[in-house]
Amino acid sequence: MPPAHSPSSPGSPDSPTPQGVSTPSPGGGNDTIDALDGRLIRLLAEEPRIGVLECSRRLQVARGTVQARLDRLQAKGVIGGFGPEVDPAAIGYPVTAFATLEISQGQGSDVRAHLASVPEVLELHTITGIGDMMVRIVARSNADLQRVIDRVVGFDGIVRSSTAIVLENPVPYRILPLVDQAAAE
Repeated sequence: MPPAHSPSSPGSPDSPTPQGVSTPSPGGGNDTIDALDGRLIRLLAEEPRIGVLECSRRLQVARGTVQARLDRLQAKGVIGGFGPEVDPAAIGYPVTAFATLEISQGQGSDVRAHLASVPEVLELHTITGIGDMMVRIVARSNADLQRVIDRVVGFDGIVRSSTAIVLENPVPYRILPLVDQAAAE
């Protein structure tokens, strides 16, 4: 028998649905999160150090409901972690740039491994259109950006690159408006 907090047990046909845990909708609608999940995610985003007991008090649901929701949301990959948000500029990397990379055919896994070894590469996406990959990189200064770019492109599998420096970030990464929309569906 799985433990009471097992993320696979809520909503399974062989087990009762715990209070407040939704089951998938038969109409093919949003079965990932509901309104309570949305409120829980918002609360955790606004106050990341809040405990489960305090969440249950504020959301006016049982502690077990909050824990079951958290376990399910983590198991489904909706919540990926609870770590601190670190601002690269605050730790000495105020310059951000995006580089589009064209790579040699068949070199994808080697290029990925190379880019993962560069600490200033914060993200890597494979893309369509002009280029094969897009990376978000940071540097200590514009002059340091040249060093980072040289390290990024100094790999045989990268054929060409194009870099754009970020001037400002008027809409920083955000997820709560999307959570609100998904929870309302």
